[in-house]
Amino acid sequence: MSEVSFVDKISELKKYIEFSDNIVFFGGAGVSTESNIPDFRSATGLYSEKGGKRGFAPEQMLSHSFFARYPEEFFEFYKSKMIYKDARPNSAHIALARLEDMGKLKAVITQNIDGLHQLAGSKEVLELHGSVHRNYCLDCGKFFSLDYILSSEGVPKCDACGGIVKPDVVLYEESLDMDILGRAVNYIEKADMLIVAGTSLTVYPAAGLIRYYNGNRLVLINKSPTPYDNLAKLVINDSIGKTLSACLE
Repeated sequence: MSEVSFVDKISELKKYIEFSDNIVFFGGAGVSTESNIPDFRSATGLYSEKGGKRGFAPEQMLSHSFFARYPEEFFEFYKSKMIYKDARPNSAHIALARLEDMGKLKAVITQNIDGLHQLAGSKEVLELHGSVHRNYCLDCGKFFSLDYILSSEGVPKCDACGGIVKPDVVLYEESLDMDILGRAVNYIEKADMLIVAGTSLTVYPAAGLIRYYNGNRLVLINKSPTPYDNLAKLVINDSIGKTLSACLE
């Protein structure tokens, strides 16, 4: 994309934001790659890596059945590949928090589990896939912090009843939280502008959320094309942080 083309698209995006007061943002892994958290499906993403000791692919190791059958290997993989405790919000997270403070942005709907939107100051964040910062005992339900998981040897156990402590993240074979999904649909249906960024829009049911948007200001920001590009009012194949920051300058 030429610089002139980018400038023109930013000018258009600024106008959309100016005339919108019910913006919803829907983001995927690409939002956090600028915070040095790897995505999943790109050439250098998590799914391009070799499997663990048993030769399982990362998708299998992040499944409910793998967690239940091989908890030690699950946590070894989870702690080394899914947690980035030192990651900090990037310019995209910060721009979204500013848009919320301005009263423009009503909700952030995210597929990410890193908690960076909240760290940047966003208040209304719907985490479709849960969060590494919440963990709970499968037996008694007691909640634990991320530090508790990281400081545990092997499989984290509840200090109250001895049960296994599971991250409050949605694994493969598990259902999304229907309450959060319903709230996400409600926000998108009412939005006068929907910004979708950092997602390939190929993973369902999350990708299907875009179909609930009824407005005419659908903006897609992603490094590569998506199946919904032809439906968008504006498509920007560039950095999310660079794009959103430029809109607030």
